[in-house]
Amino acid sequence: MSTDRRIVLFDLFGVIACHQRPGALAEMAARCDVPTDAFTEAYWACRPPYDAGQGSASEYWAAVLRWLSRTADAGTVEELRLADIDSWSRVDGRMVAYVRSLHNLVEVALLSNIPSDHADAFRAAQPWLSDLDHVAFSGKINAAKPDPAAFHHCVAAMRAAPADFLFIDDREENVRAARAVGMHGHVFTGLDELAATVETWLLSDSCTW
Repeated sequence: MSTDRRIVLFDLFGVIACHQRPGALAEMAARCDVPTDAFTEAYWACRPPYDAGQGSASEYWAAVLRWLSRTADAGTVEELRLADIDSWSRVDGRMVAYVRSLHNLVEVALLSNIPSDHADAFRAAQPWLSDLDHVAFSGKINAAKPDPAAFHHCVAAMRAAPADFLFIDDREENVRAARAVGMHGHVFTGLDELAATVETWLLSDSCTW
C-alpha cells in the first residue's frame, strides 16, 4: 500500500559517488608487501561484517592482515584505514547537483553500504548530505544491501510505505532486493536515463508504474 508520497532513494557509490579510486588497492598491497591479487581477495572477503556495522575498523584490518600473514600493528592498521577512506572519497559533481535539484521537488534519501568510520568521514566532507530527508549508512544501521533489513530501515525511518520509494542503484542485485520488499527500482547506467526515469515515475500513478 502506498501513502502517495514520492521518495527517491539513492545508492551512493557508483551513482552519486565514484567507485574506489583506480590503483588504490595496489598501493595498499604494496604497503603490506603482498601481491595486489592476494590483497584484493583479503580486502573483499573480510569486508561484509565491516560494511554491516558488525565489526570495527581495527577488527576488519586485523582480519585482512591475518589473512595475508602480516602483523596487525596499530600504525599499519591506521595507515591502511586512512588510505581506504581516501580511496572512496570522490563524488560525481553532476550527480550531486542533480540530487540537490531533485530535493526541491520530492523527498530524497540515501542508502549506502559503507563502514561506520567511512560514513563519518564522508559526511564531514560532503555537507550537502545533511539536506536530504534521510541518510542510511550500512555501518550505522547494522544492515547492508541486499539484506531486506536495510530497505525496511528506510521505510520505517521515513514512516512511509515501500511503494512510495524509487530505489536507484548501479547493482542489479540490490535493485532486485528493493523490488522484493515492494519498492520501485531502477538500475543506474547514467544521469540522462535516470532523469527520464525519475520524471516518468513522478508523473505516474505509483500503483501502476
